[in-house]
Amino acid sequence: MTASADIVIDDLASPRLTPAIIAARKGPAKFDETMGVTDILAHASALTDGLTDFGEDTGFGERLAVVLQSLAEDEGLTRGGRITIIDHAIRVMANRLRIEDLVKRHPEILEIQIEKPVIIAGLPRSGTTHLVNWLARDTRLRSLTLWESEEPVPAAPPPPPGEPDPRALRTAEFWGHFESMLPHMAAMHGMEASSIHEDNELLYMDLNCYSWEFQTRIPRWIDHYFAHDRTGSYLYEKKVLQVLTWYRGPARWILKSPQHMENLAPLKAAFPDATLVITHRDPVAVLRSLTTMLSYCDRIRRDPVDPPGLARHWAARIERLLRACIDQRDAWGQDQSMDVMFHDYMADQEGTMRRVYDLAGLPMTAEAEGALLGYLDENPRHAHGRILYDLEGVFDVDVAALRDRFAFYFDRFPVRQED
Repeated sequence: MTASADIVIDDLASPRLTPAIIAARKGPAKFDETMGVTDILAHASALTDGLTDFGEDTGFGERLAVVLQSLAEDEGLTRGGRITIIDHAIRVMANRLRIEDLVKRHPEILEIQIEKPVIIAGLPRSGTTHLVNWLARDTRLRSLTLWESEEPVPAAPPPPPGEPDPRALRTAEFWGHFESMLPHMAAMHGMEASSIHEDNELLYMDLNCYSWEFQTRIPRWIDHYFAHDRTGSYLYEKKVLQVLTWYRGPARWILKSPQHMENLAPLKAAFPDATLVITHRDPVAVLRSLTTMLSYCDRIRRDPVDPPGLARHWAARIERLLRACIDQRDAWGQDQSMDVMFHDYMADQEGTMRRVYDLAGLPMTAEAEGALLGYLDENPRHAHGRILYDLEGVFDVDVAALRDRFAFYFDRFPVRQED
């Protein structure tokens, strides 16, 4: 890219606040941000015309209580930031009510086989989003759009043929407003309604998704999360996939989430015949990108934004993720899994794709090859501009010490250090 396409966000530490961002920090006036677990479940029931069956008690109520306590302990979170998370909890619990109601009316859904999914794991900002959107061009694979992930079961009858799904319109409106406040997000992680999204959103239906952590700083929740087995939540994700497959096939899924990297054993228990692809990238480069993106978003949800505190938090969080990955990596054999170094992927994307297809036992048809190679031509790297990072300055990080901290990861995988 030319220098004119470089993007420098120069107000991460002291953000310039627009009227829209000020309003987002405050949140809607009539929203009760002090509501507890019972209140949230009651609101979810009201959204679904009185449904009350949340299905098997998997501990989701306890997890929600821990999240709410953790939110109360996050003193830097704005009122609007807290409301966003609580509102999200209400929505995913409404989703769960609709899922359980649908399965009750159509028990044949539970007979649907989720066979041999291709699952991508890897650090945030390590190429997983590009890889899953790319492979999703193969129509033999079922993928998860952003709007489906946010509302798996429609609340109303489907629209007439040719008309857009109201769920897609709601997602586009929400994320369109978000990106209007943060115009550089498109260069970091676009949120188009039709884009292929992470399936960790489905783990929200069991309130066991690590995405809470991207919006707030909740160490109590993180400790609780790591202290409990997550297999049941992955089995619930499988149930949601059965529901989505019932609506629309095919039945072989392409999935991805960074969260899978720290849940390799639960993932194997839920999807024993899957093909697993793990991307690996220099965690220092990951933190450069991730902290910049999250700090940019924090102007909406934190006051003060505190970039150094954000960097310390995520250095510790990434370390826990990587140690869990190493501890559980042997749950997957070489006949079902592969490790992809980020530098190798960027140097030979087509070769990486062919290796994935060979491992998954997917024949490379002429139609699939044309669609996949066409995607690369249509989506060059840095198409929306290249963000320039300053981990040492804005985030006050000692990079040499950070590399020493992650020596255990470099010792385990041949990850190339990035400048």
